[in-house]
Amino acid sequence: MHFTTNALLFATSISFAAAAPAPFLLHGRTNDSRPQKSNIDVQLGPRPYFLVDDMDDGDLKTKLQSCSEGPFSTTDFSIGHRGAALQFPEHTTESWLAASRMGAGIVECDVAFTKDRQLVCRHSQCDLHTTTNILAVPELAAKCTTPFTPAAGDSPASAECCTSDITLAEFKTLCGKMDASNVNATTVEEFLDGTPNWRTDLYSTCGTLATHKEYIALVDSLALKFTTELKTPSVEMPYEGDYTQEIYAQQAVDEYKAAGIDPSRVWLQSFLLDDVLYWLGAEPAFGEQAVFLDERVDTSEGYTTAVASLQGLADQGLKIIAPPMPALLTLDDQNRIIPSEYATAAQAAGLDIITWTLERSGFLSEVAETEDFYYTSIASVVNNDGDVYTVLDVLAQQVKVIGIFTDWAATVTYYANCFKLD
Repeated sequence: MHFTTNALLFATSISFAAAAPAPFLLHGRTNDSRPQKSNIDVQLGPRPYFLVDDMDDGDLKTKLQSCSEGPFSTTDFSIGHRGAALQFPEHTTESWLAASRMGAGIVECDVAFTKDRQLVCRHSQCDLHTTTNILAVPELAAKCTTPFTPAAGDSPASAECCTSDITLAEFKTLCGKMDASNVNATTVEEFLDGTPNWRTDLYSTCGTLATHKEYIALVDSLALKFTTELKTPSVEMPYEGDYTQEIYAQQAVDEYKAAGIDPSRVWLQSFLLDDVLYWLGAEPAFGEQAVFLDERVDTSEGYTTAVASLQGLADQGLKIIAPPMPALLTLDDQNRIIPSEYATAAQAAGLDIITWTLERSGFLSEVAETEDFYYTSIASVVNNDGDVYTVLDVLAQQVKVIGIFTDWAATVTYYANCFKLD
């Protein structure tokens, strides 16, 4: 999509010293500091209807068709994964607003830290080369951990640019783009132009990046709820000798406290169990809803270990576990999708379950061929886009997840409203 790439290149002509954060629009808030009920007029667009129409005939399709005219409202069951990353640059103001418009009751900011130790919303500490236009800004590209190297022979194009390579002021001058790169690129412009054909660059003109504090202000203004994931640092900790993991974890909490946010509106997350245990001990009001993102299940040995550990985690005070979707689903002897051993063990341990990530896999007819991660355990029975609702129905009704991260909130919002989920 060359239009988008050119737009990003054009944006770099603006001096970063003159850049300023975009103003936030206020919806559903009064001068009273207490949260008000969101009054967002939820709009789902055509995608849920397309998916329902594409379903195999049956009771579930009939049920979902009966809900076609709504009404639809915001639901905490629908969690905006990085905002609305299917079509909007992730972790941008525009992406969060899109998720909120589609009924996401909880909106996510993954946090990483800058060179001057400020928290910003990025999925990884070192993803700026694929999620922003940093490589097109010579004075900032020169600061990247690994400069751009063009593809040559059997060697793919490469680069690595981290939030810790630049200051907050420099970060705020960048444009968000769809998370993608072209490994066959011989130029920076080609490298930035890698969005897959099932996504779009239509809204990727110059996404507005934000700090964690700005994210909190925006979501609070929308009277929605928060989920902050503390990203595992890509640099050695303690950073520069004195910025420890505990200081980093506490900083995320302190920014909520400074904004006057009630802990009941916040779900902190981490892939590091030590982070979750820290919040449980040091900040129990926030630790009450802390979420352990369980990636141990990515290997067969790790899966077995994870299943055996769930009761022990609950005994340590953990309330919410969040493995990826394939860890929660399997097939029975009639090739029906059913809860996995992990799901059953989590239920038995009294743990609430959140999972990730719906609407992140492209065409579901291709998930078996492409060995898509999110459908690994059930790929043999998933063959059309409408099957997303079959999967979601098992997660909701049998696994009994309390929420699901989705790259397109409308899909989950439609289901949650139809089945009157919170």
